Amino acid sequence: MRPVAGASARGRRGRGGAALIAGALVLSLAACGGGEDSGTGPGSGQGQGGRKGGRSAAAVSIAPESGASGVDTSGALKVSAAKGKLTEVTVKDGKGAVVDGAITAGGASWRPSRHLAAATKYTVHAVAEDSEGRETAEDATFTTLKPKNTFVGSFTPEDGSTVGVGMPFSVRFSRGITHPGDVEKAIRVRTEPPVEVEGHWFGNDRLDFRPEKYWKAGTKVTVDLDLNGVEGRDGVYGTQRRTVKFTIGRNQVSVVDARKHTMKVTRDGKVVRTIPVTTGKPGYDTWNGQMVMSEKLTVTRMNGETVGYGGEYDIKDVPHAIRLTTSGTFIHGNYWGGGAFGNYNASHGCVGLRDVRGGYDGSVPAAWFFNHSMVGDVVVVKHSHDRTVAPDNGLNGWNMSWADWKK
Repeated sequence: MRPVAGASARGRRGRGGAALIAGALVLSLAACGGGEDSGTGPGSGQGQGGRKGGRSAAAVSIAPESGASGVDTSGALKVSAAKGKLTEVTVKDGKGAVVDGAITAGGASWRPSRHLAAATKYTVHAVAEDSEGRETAEDATFTTLKPKNTFVGSFTPEDGSTVGVGMPFSVRFSRGITHPGDVEKAIRVRTEPPVEVEGHWFGNDRLDFRPEKYWKAGTKVTVDLDLNGVEGRDGVYGTQRRTVKFTIGRNQVSVVDARKHTMKVTRDGKVVRTIPVTTGKPGYDTWNGQMVMSEKLTVTRMNGETVGYGGEYDIKDVPHAIRLTTSGTFIHGNYWGGGAFGNYNASHGCVGLRDVRGGYDGSVPAAWFFNHSMVGDVVVVKHSHDRTVAPDNGLNGWNMSWADWKK
């Protein structure tokens, strides 16, 4: 309320006493209201009266300025206070979702804890108070940039799947990433029960996450992909925002001994079956090391042309095939191996189990193993004459030490 000046001057002659009383009443009411403009309008930046009355000395600044468009998704949003401290900062997107952030430096500033989404309108409401407890507020709106160039990440395993204990969460990006720290920060992996999970880059377009040791059976994993607005490389922004959940099934690890020509299948630490196998013959030895099942195919074609063994084989109906490496190593049914199983190594690098053509017999070793395996199970090969499989050849990061993984 503003003071009404000169009320007594307008009183009529002979009624001066009444005019003086009215003037005193108005002045009294004005004093209760603070005596001057309290500046409480939205975005005024002026004091709101506060607990002790009067205009606040504090001032709130918001960057970018209200009405700005094409705002960068990282680093542009800043809220600060002068001659006072921030007490409240609320930032929301167009759907009302609150942007997390923190007031720092004793109330001098606020920053968002994560990047903003692209092509999104945001509102900012900030309140500060001065040393007398008097408040001031500022409001602003702005819109982030709409990127011309974008990237996405394709991932495994799929949402809602149940996988074996060796399955990492692996993301392959459609563009090479030159700001890996920003991208990795935008992917959050949570587990129940809790376990430390770290990411590792293979080149500039693949990022895998895993714990130090195989997952515990029954672990529930939740991955938040918050890539929308992340600048993965100069001028190239992510577009995805989604949550992926998967569950770790029972613990099955199978150990192939290339020297003994056997495979011991262990389930939750107990050997449930020993199967005669054949592995890579001399010159075509099977990789050593830990290999994670990444794909199951009831039947597939295997052609030597695709793996650099041109003309050596072309089998159009390989049954019960499970992929172990990107380069073409499978553990699969074999109906042409004769007496090799359990006796000698005869393959071109794969692990072969006895099967029948057409894969119709569910009692043969290959069918049994196929039906009792799931993507994410681990096959360990030892005593082969080849080197250890490369960690990025398939989902095989377990062949890297934890110290090297975290580098």
